This record gives sequence, structure tokens and C-alpha cells, in this order.
Amino acid sequence: MATLQAIKYNDGQLEILDQLLLPESCTFVPIWNVEDAWAAIREMKVRGAPAIAIVGCLSLAVELRKLAAPETKEELCRLVQEKLDYLVTSRPTAVNMHLAAEACVKLCTQLTDNTSVNVAEAKDDIVKHLEAMLANDIADNRAIGEHGASDIMKKNATKDKLRMMTHCNTGSLATAGYGTALGVIRSLHTASKLDQVYCTETRPYNQGSRLTAFELVYEKIPATLICDSMAAAAMKQFKIDAVIVGADRVAANGDTANKIGTYQLAVLAKSHDILFYVAAPFSSIDFQIPNGHSIPIEERPHSEMTHTGSIRTAAAGINCWNPGFDVTPAELITGGIITEKGVFKPDQLAPHQ
Repeated sequence: MATLQAIKYNDGQLEILDQLLLPESCTFVPIWNVEDAWAAIREMKVRGAPAIAIVGCLSLAVELRKLAAPETKEELCRLVQEKLDYLVTSRPTAVNMHLAAEACVKLCTQLTDNTSVNVAEAKDDIVKHLEAMLANDIADNRAIGEHGASDIMKKNATKDKLRMMTHCNTGSLATAGYGTALGVIRSLHTASKLDQVYCTETRPYNQGSRLTAFELVYEKIPATLICDSMAAAAMKQFKIDAVIVGADRVAANGDTANKIGTYQLAVLAKSHDILFYVAAPFSSIDFQIPNGHSIPIEERPHSEMTHTGSIRTAAAGINCWNPGFDVTPAELITGGIITEKGVFKPDQLAPHQ
């Protein structure tokens, strides 16, 4: 069965699967411009660091396709940079959008300096660059899946079937397709090496129960949903072989920002002597940030904790703390960081950038 498709793009037409409506409804909504993309990212109709960058960049491609070429390349470059700077503000913790913006601005500068390229050609080149992100991400994800599955199987060579645990959503709904951490689990399943994957509900936004569980059921991958507070008991009861999560930003030293609750899973995995992996494309690694202390952590609305939909489930007047992410220290990432280039110990990332 084909994996879910959360981003549809064809000839300047962009649609995204509205993840706020899952699992009750599979509804695609059009993205007509950068402002639509910013709102969709902010409201978490689309989420996951790779998907955020792809939708942001494709929304700019949609606008540029409809735009008459400006009079000068300098004017085109200013317009592109303004749009990208705006998109970066949508979700500050995920680094992929920031790095994608930097790469596109760098291309704009090169095209501006190249006197043999006119403004119309420069616009076309920028659009092609933005549109290539979709196919490139899927290829990277499949490589992550193969590298990760191979490493996990090698480190558990005496076991016929493996029991995995994962957190949040890192599958087709968080990427262009296939997924990062969930892509590794897909690859294990394809190799007939997966006994069961235990996915956490991932409070307070329930990405695990709403999205990951939806993907696993859709693709008939053997899975069990657990509450976040059951993780330690599940590790002990079911003899979990490895925990694998995604990443929104990885610092140069390997410290990793990911969905809130990841840090406690890493601590629990170490206590139970379970391998802990992070799976992410190299575009999630921010070599400009030395360690996790410098990663900005987004705080989400209190209503995500106090309400389920429109129904209040917490006492009115209670104070809330709702960080969207936490930072797992590199020393707790015992299995390694799985990328499209291979699996690395956290302190081995820099030579491969």
C-alpha cells in the first residue's frame, strides 16, 4: 500500500492535508500564497520540520509562478527574501525553514551577480529550486529509513523481530512522504523485522494518537498506542529494543530539540539500557548553534492543555506552561543520529556537513 500523501503539488497548485481534522476527516485545503502557508504552519494544519519547510517554499513557488517578472533581479531578490523571512517566523524552533530560506537567498544572490541571466530566467531558476524540495525530501527520507533500519538490525543481530517505541509524528504527515523516524520503522516492517511499534499519544496536541496511529493503521503496521505516562512501564513490560524519534533542530554538538516529552523518553531509555535514536535529515542540523542551550523553544497556547476541541478539561483559572519542545542532551542519544548520509554518533556530525 502506498504511504499517505500530505502535500500535493502540481504545476503551481498546492494543497495540504489539514491535520487538525485527522483522524475524523481527510480534507485537503488549497494554499494560494505565502500568507496561507504561514497561517497553516502556525495553526499546525501542517507540522513537522521537513513539511514546514516544503510547504513554505512551495507557497513561494506558487506566488512566483503567478507573478510577472520584476524589472530587475535586485527587486526579485528583495521580494523573495522578504517572503522567506516572513515564513521563518511561523514556527521558530524548527530549523529546516530557516536553512531552506538561506539556501534560496544564496541562489538569488548568485543569479543577481550572474550577468548572463536575465530577470525572467532568474525567476524560473528560483521556482525550479523551490519545487525540487518535494522530490529531494522523499529521497532523503527513504535513505534515512534504510540507514536506520540497517543500524538497528545490526545492533540487535540476535533478535528475529524488534519492538520499537516512537513519539509524536514523524511519518508521511510530517514530511514530503515516507517519514524520518517512522520511515525507519516502515523499513523495519518491510524487512519483516518489526514485531510491534509502541507510539505515545504525545500530549497535549496528541500527534501520536491522532496522526501516527492513523498512519500505522492505514498501512497495517503492527502498533499499540500508549499514554505518555505509560512509557517507562511499557519499556519494562514489553522489552523495547530501541526508541526512535525525529528532530526539529539538532545543535552542532548533537543536542536535539524535538516534541515535548522526548527528553523524558531518552532518560527512561538510558535507565532501561535501551538504544535511543534520533532520525532527521541533515537540513535539521544547525551547525551555527553550538549546543541545545541556544535553541529557541516555542511556547504554545494554554488552550492546547486546558481544552479538548471546544470542551474545557482543566479547571478554569489554572496557570499553564506549554512548551512545544524540549532538548535531549547528546549523551542520551545512545543509538546515534540517523541521516540520509548514514548513522552518526552526535559528536561525529560536523565533519559530514
